[in-house]
Amino acid sequence: MTVIGLTGGIASGKTTVAKYLSAHGFAVIDADIAARKAVEKGSNGLQQISEAFPGTLNEDGTLNRKLLGSIIFNDKEKREILNHIVHPIVRNIMDEEKDAALKQGKAVIMDIPLLYENHLEHTVDEVWVVYVPYYIQKSRLMERNNLSELEADARINSQMPMEDKRKKADVVIDNSDDLCALYQQLDSLIRKYASI
Repeated sequence: MTVIGLTGGIASGKTTVAKYLSAHGFAVIDADIAARKAVEKGSNGLQQISEAFPGTLNEDGTLNRKLLGSIIFNDKEKREILNHIVHPIVRNIMDEEKDAALKQGKAVIMDIPLLYENHLEHTVDEVWVVYVPYYIQKSRLMERNNLSELEADARINSQMPMEDKRKKADVVIDNSDDLCALYQQLDSLIRKYASI
C-alpha cells in the first residue's frame, strides 16, 4: 500500500482535505495529534520537558503550553532542545499508527504540516500538496484567525512558500476554488488509489 505525505500551507485547506480522505477510507495519521500525545500528562515526553524546562507544568501535571511557548519562541537553542525531545516521540507514535493501518490494508495519509520544512519527504512514497495562491491564503487566514495583514504575512512567511511546495509535489490539489471543485479533484485521486 502507498504512504502519502499530505502537506500545504497555513489556511490552505489541508484539514478539509484530510477529513474528506479519512471519510473515504484512508487512514489519516495527524502529526499535530501525535505531538499532543507525545506530551500528554504522565508521558515520558512531558517528564523530559519538565526536566529540561523547570516550572513548565501546571498544578494538575499538564504542560503549560503558553509558558513553554514564551520560553522557546525567541530562543533557537531552547527550541532545538524541545524539538530533540519531542520529534523522535512524535515519529514513533506516527510510525506505529502507520504500521497498524498498513497491516489492515489501508492507504495511509501522513498529515504533516511542515513536511518539507522538516525534510520528511523521504519518509513517504509521494507528497500531495494542498495549494492556494498567496492572496487567497492571506485573505482566508485573516478571516479565519481575525488577523491584520502584517500578522497574516508573518505567519505565512514563517513557512516555506507555497509556490516552492507546489514545485516539489508529486500531486497538487488546487484549493483556490469552492468545495465542490476541491471534492471533484479528491474523488478522482480516490478512484485512482482504489484501483491500485
